[in-house]
Amino acid sequence: MGRIPLENPRVIYDLGCGSGNVTRLLADRWHDANVIGMDNSPEMLAQAAASGDGMVPGRVRWEEGDLAGWRPAQTPSVFFSNAVIQWVPDHHELVPRLWNTLPPGGCLAIQAPLSWDMRSHQIMRETLANGGAGGQPVGSAELRSAVGNRWVQDPDFYYDLLAPEAGHLDVWTTEYQHVLTGDDAVLEWVTGTGLRPILNGLEDGERESYLEEYRSRLNLEYPKRPDGVTLYPFRRLFFVAVRR
Repeated sequence: MGRIPLENPRVIYDLGCGSGNVTRLLADRWHDANVIGMDNSPEMLAQAAASGDGMVPGRVRWEEGDLAGWRPAQTPSVFFSNAVIQWVPDHHELVPRLWNTLPPGGCLAIQAPLSWDMRSHQIMRETLANGGAGGQPVGSAELRSAVGNRWVQDPDFYYDLLAPEAGHLDVWTTEYQHVLTGDDAVLEWVTGTGLRPILNGLEDGERESYLEEYRSRLNLEYPKRPDGVTLYPFRRLFFVAVRR
């Protein structure tokens, strides 16, 4: 958010706003903007609305939509999205659609995890492929195929999409060294993020056996240190682009 160079945007969309925490931060930064939190979960939007925006009435509002095919009702000044596009397929279509919706001077600001090459996520896929009894696959072929899709691309992919029409383009990655505590710390971390599609796609009996095998492999890859801490490096992609 701090890298967005716009001084006075009029309409800001927080795409995949969840419970609205970042939506309210956007409204805090730009006091004159209309801010719309958009999400595909009615439950998360209800939670966001129930928490109250604490702002001028009507300046922050909530909208249900699916980013995979969504288009804004108002002309946007800023599209902001924090850790959402990894759930949306076909970035060859998604990013240009958002980018081309912006007027000159509009800004696209995105953060997404670069988790495909991480050992935790490689092991996730490997355990589906051969983590069953006798080294057999786990789950359906459709699930293994879906999990095998790489949706977030490398930084140069997004640079090449945006650079021809960008007056300002900032692309970078950051690796965060997460300091985790407790047993099965990395498993606990990924259970709320990248592991969700697998757990949702497995039957009950398969889910438990998969988790046991995945837990064992993860703990070998990410051992607990003598002080009880597990270090978990996690890399994220950021880009901020302003249309000419």
